[in-house]
Amino acid sequence: MPMTSTIDKNSQLEAEAWELLEESIIYYQGKPIGTVAAHDPEADALNYDQCFLRDFVPSALVFLMYGKADIVRNFLVETLKLQSHEKQIDCFEPGAGLMPASFKVHSKGNEEFLVADFGEQAIARVPPIDSCMWWILLLRAYEKATGDLSLARQPDFQAGIKLILDLCLVHRFSMYPTMLVPDGAFMIDRRMGVYEHPLEIQVLFYASLRAASELLLSDGNGDTYLGKVNRRLGSLKYHIRNYYWLDLKRLGEIYRYKDNEFGKEIVNKFNINSESIPGWLTEWLPETGGYLAGNLGPGRIDFRFFALGNLMAILTSLASEKESQSIMNLFAQRWQDLIGYMPVKICFPAMDGLEWRIVTGCDSKNRAWSYHNGGNWPVLLWLFASAAQKAGRTELAQAAIAIAEKRLFKDQFPEYYDGNNGRLIGKEARINQTWSIAGLLAAKKFVENPDYLELISFAEGLEVPGCSL
Repeated sequence: MPMTSTIDKNSQLEAEAWELLEESIIYYQGKPIGTVAAHDPEADALNYDQCFLRDFVPSALVFLMYGKADIVRNFLVETLKLQSHEKQIDCFEPGAGLMPASFKVHSKGNEEFLVADFGEQAIARVPPIDSCMWWILLLRAYEKATGDLSLARQPDFQAGIKLILDLCLVHRFSMYPTMLVPDGAFMIDRRMGVYEHPLEIQVLFYASLRAASELLLSDGNGDTYLGKVNRRLGSLKYHIRNYYWLDLKRLGEIYRYKDNEFGKEIVNKFNINSESIPGWLTEWLPETGGYLAGNLGPGRIDFRFFALGNLMAILTSLASEKESQSIMNLFAQRWQDLIGYMPVKICFPAMDGLEWRIVTGCDSKNRAWSYHNGGNWPVLLWLFASAAQKAGRTELAQAAIAIAEKRLFKDQFPEYYDGNNGRLIGKEARINQTWSIAGLLAAKKFVENPDYLELISFAEGLEVPGCSL
């Protein structure tokens, strides 16, 4: 009897979350095309009444897993029409291939039309780097879920994928296979010292290249694009695995680095000064744990742990099987720091004091242990659950879901939580945040049916390393 009651209660809560998700749906010309960011009756709408491309991803996965693919198809079709076709980013115009950060349905008389924001209205006017990558991944997920091979093979979709690749594979002033990114250009959309080569974008870049290699046809100039994709995939994978990885062995190597070495056959290829290793790291890193560093560039390793990039690295097999287990070991052994009272902390540790003032520009929203600066984000639950499932650590996924369920319904699905362990609802968090709702539903689905992992995950690739440093 108690077991039946528990099942009934869980079903009732899941039905309540599903109802909230359905209430967030945006309609355009009578068709569902996305979800609003949040429905908070006590806060100004600002841009939370728009559909953000990155925010819609967990909602889209839930719709696909529930067999409601029409909204995802409509989203893909309509956002493709919004894709920029300009030649370059100039005079505040988006570059060719760029997908908008968000869009909103407007009406004039009986006519409805979509208005896209490419960053013109965003804080600090930064265009989204990740929207086009999430779009390709969602197109692949739609194909996997429905078996509909015709959508991605339509000429306009093939052209859209190629425009994104043109944007991402452009000739640049760089020796690295990674992508150069400004601050504020992805989920961390405020100044947080993530400029240069942040892990999250490199993993999404790798994943979108893997997806493009499956979706592109080889006819016309398709072979040329596939060749470029495959060459970059090998170099990118080699670069991330060899230079971003951190564990105690690797930390010991960095600690003994000599600086200002010159030439090709050197150990300290990025001229990292060993004194840049933060004091907290040597005691915090477990014997059997490890992770991919937050950023890497000339004279710089960002030693902070960023959850989304590491979890996506597991899902995409950018992290090796051994590395994936080490990342999950880190979560298991530093559970209070990285999961706490609300999964999952976006990054660890938080910046404070003078470092916070310099790096964030005294950003009051990103003060220590809040928002992007060490806040806990329920949306990351779907990534944690699916990555744990892929790594064979289902017990960790179940434990995280159990923690989240206890609070999310009671707290009305906030956007984020504050504090070292995520005990407080975020100071400026919206309630009924759609991706917090979808994050829980998606996490539960991934645990219930591991077959759904194919929507977002990739097997170990056979990429041949291209040029390397």
